[in-house]
Amino acid sequence: MVSAGKFQVMTLTDAAAGRVKELVENSDKNAVGLRVGIKKGGCAGMEYTMDMVEEAQAGDDIIEDKGAKLFVDPSAVLFLLGTEMDFEVTKFRSGFVFKNPNEVSACGCGESVSLQAADLSNAAQ
Repeated sequence: MVSAGKFQVMTLTDAAAGRVKELVENSDKNAVGLRVGIKKGGCAGMEYTMDMVEEAQAGDDIIEDKGAKLFVDPSAVLFLLGTEMDFEVTKFRSGFVFKNPNEVSACGCGESVSLQAADLSNAAQ
């Protein structure tokens, strides 16, 4: 697994890895993985983004975990450090779920979050 410096950027559960592989295999593009990032939006201030990737972009952190490949947008790395990505199916929805230690709050519908950059001051210990 590739990491930012010596920090592991993200991990995937078995369910998330399986879903990423399924999406890539069924893509009508020549996809090699899924790019994860963040953007401003939603009622809490930020939203996670995901797009199919045909090739890596300069600065991408590439995570290969359980046979799945994620490309982390360089501008999102500090907001995603330590995040676990899961995929869940419930009675009312299915989708990726992010367990992010940098999350400060989330909106009631769960579609947007408020994030802070990871605190790296204690990471070197």
